[in-house]
Amino acid sequence: MIIYNIGIVPVTGEDIGKGYIETEDGKIKAFGTMSEMPRNAKEGDIDGEGLTAYPAFIDAHCHIGVFANGYGFEGDDGNEETDPSTPHLRAIDAVNPMDYCFTEAVKGGIGTVITGMGSANPIGGTFVAMKAYGSKRIDRRIIKNPCSMKMALGENPKTVYNEKEDTPTTRMATASIIREQLYKAKRYMEETAEYEKTKGTDEETSRPDYDIKCEALIPLLKKEIKAHFHCHRADDIFTAVRLSEEFGLDYVLIHATEGSLIADELDKGTQCVVGPVFGDRCKPELMNADIRNAKILKDNGMEVAICTDHPENPIQYLPVMAGLAMRGGLTEKEALEAVTINPARFCGIEDRVGSIEIGKDADIVLFRGSFHDISKAPEIVIMGGERI
Repeated sequence: MIIYNIGIVPVTGEDIGKGYIETEDGKIKAFGTMSEMPRNAKEGDIDGEGLTAYPAFIDAHCHIGVFANGYGFEGDDGNEETDPSTPHLRAIDAVNPMDYCFTEAVKGGIGTVITGMGSANPIGGTFVAMKAYGSKRIDRRIIKNPCSMKMALGENPKTVYNEKEDTPTTRMATASIIREQLYKAKRYMEETAEYEKTKGTDEETSRPDYDIKCEALIPLLKKEIKAHFHCHRADDIFTAVRLSEEFGLDYVLIHATEGSLIADELDKGTQCVVGPVFGDRCKPELMNADIRNAKILKDNGMEVAICTDHPENPIQYLPVMAGLAMRGGLTEKEALEAVTINPARFCGIEDRVGSIEIGKDADIVLFRGSFHDISKAPEIVIMGGERI
């Protein structure tokens, strides 16, 4: 299929005023100016006169399919509130790909979501990067699993377990639970490695008893996945940094609501997922929420992505969140990067999604006007090379 007579915003390359995109087998085969179009249009091609093409958007942090649309307890699979340390839980076992919100996401131009459990537990489990469209079976929509290890600091774990009169009820206990589990996993990993090294020799050591929690943390300790720290308040942000430095973790700050207050104290290049951008200050940790947060972090050398935190904000309005961040000071280019290539890079899936490039998935959305205009929705949505 060829989409032609369109403006193209590739994100990682120069914009094209009027050009074409060719897709084949679900991938982007070629794109360029109209003068470079490889053949004449035929039946099945799309004349996109007046439209601008963008890569489909990526929500860097949400809970779509986990807190399922229209259900109560039956569809609430976001928090296992019986154990504060659950690194062995996997979002892939909780996401309901039949959730209608995925349909709304696709209609809004969102092609990829990073989704998983909530923030009740200091260690929650692994998130998954998946397509918002496709098979009814989640296993066939996976881009990366596990994608990240979810950890939570501050108010949420305190509130959940205080109501249960159980640990943790303080920030100290929350951090100690994370630290203890990571030390156990580190020792488990070292003992397993020593066993494998000495196996079959006179110096063979004992293999440690299987520990599913420690096993789940090995990819994190090996930097194969990142720690995604739920943190709003400034001191919680620094606790996330402290724990990451202590164990040599790659990390992403999720929400980072008070990041604007301490941006000068964070290491340049720190990855921050900001959002939800829209909403009231419904709990104490949000008292310093500022629409300029993304801009201030960016100006201080941070890498920034934007999320809806669905269902906090409905996922289909991710482009609107980018527009609100522009009201707070981001340029249009920065806002677009924050919902495309940046979340892809944060999760290590930039070889598949996040920009219009040859060989990447043909997830393309076409707008008549700016992608962030609240009055606009995509006029054409193409996912996996198919018009939706």
